[in-house]
Amino acid sequence: MQYFVYIGRDSKTIELLSRLSIGVFYAASNCSKAVKVLEKIREKYDAALFFEQVNLSQDIADIQYMRKKYPGLYMILVIDSLSKEEASEYLKAGINNTIKYETSQEALKDLSTFLKRRKDQKIKALQLKTQNINAFRLPLWKRTFDIFFSGMAILCLSPLLIFTALAIRLESKGPIIYKSKRVGSNYQIFDFLKFRSMYTDADKHLKDFNALNQYQQEDEDIWGEELEPDINEEADEEEILLISDDFVISEEDYINKKSKEKSNAFVKLENDPRITKIGRIIRKYSIDELPQLINILKGDMSIVGNRPLPLYEAELLTSDEHIDRFMGPAGLTGLWQVEKRGEAGKLSAEERKQLDITYAKTFSFWLDIKIILKTVTAFIQKENVYLLPDDRLLYLHNR
Repeated sequence: MQYFVYIGRDSKTIELLSRLSIGVFYAASNCSKAVKVLEKIREKYDAALFFEQVNLSQDIADIQYMRKKYPGLYMILVIDSLSKEEASEYLKAGINNTIKYETSQEALKDLSTFLKRRKDQKIKALQLKTQNINAFRLPLWKRTFDIFFSGMAILCLSPLLIFTALAIRLESKGPIIYKSKRVGSNYQIFDFLKFRSMYTDADKHLKDFNALNQYQQEDEDIWGEELEPDINEEADEEEILLISDDFVISEEDYINKKSKEKSNAFVKLENDPRITKIGRIIRKYSIDELPQLINILKGDMSIVGNRPLPLYEAELLTSDEHIDRFMGPAGLTGLWQVEKRGEAGKLSAEERKQLDITYAKTFSFWLDIKIILKTVTAFIQKENVYLLPDDRLLYLHNR
């Protein structure tokens, strides 16, 4: 799925982009709000950011900020007219392309095609850059355990797997399995498998929600001029943002946010029209994750290991200080997922990276058993570890 995020207030452009049939569109009045969306879209190569041209000096500052924060993000300036001098300044700041305010749907479809080709090129570039990295070899004991565990699980769960596959096929057209590219051990790219839980034309179903246009009535900028987003900031009363993908939020944070005065919480949309009836059930009980047992059986990943990353994130971790993270097994659950949090209830991104590196360097049979037991305990007791799958879509929603 592709995402188009617009920073600006031009109602005609918002209306034009919101009618896209090739992806999902979201609007934000400033960079802080755009960050709220982009931080939850793990695969940034599936996203394009549109900047409304307003004031050269302020635009440049905003663009430089976003470029520094998201080095590989494709950024487009929405213009009325542009001098050569201005064009040069915008390009230096980090803009990749420009479009007119009233561009055609054909041009936007061409953009979608370009983003797909660009992602394919990024995959090839990462493969070329890391082709000589093949230092990690999965120990025999771990591979044996993975084959035994995944094989037995598939065998025991085969009635459920078959029933789920048939139910998905009978309810809606499209593939039974949803695939997304992930980067595992030694930077190897593979297809990460899940049961499809959304309609194949999910984007069209999403447009049934009039709530998506509520942003257009927003009059106030609650977050002001500050670019750096504050995790404790509250959203606008009119704001609805799609946030997505595989991220962690503690149960305590989830409940606290949900009960705030204006309901400014991470709330799963109860009647999201993109999700099938079967999809709601398999997501609720994490049945949609079961095809990853096939990934484990094939050797793409292990039961325990560092979570496979989307291409965009993996490409940012090719420096010497982070390469060790990929010199260990990729897995379904891992060390940082079960690590006890501090007072804030969660780990920072850097802490998670360091725990991934620690696991890659020190993993053992008994450590794996310990992690598995902690994972099971956390799941049963509903402790504060929540793994939300890749296409699990949430709304930052004010009711």
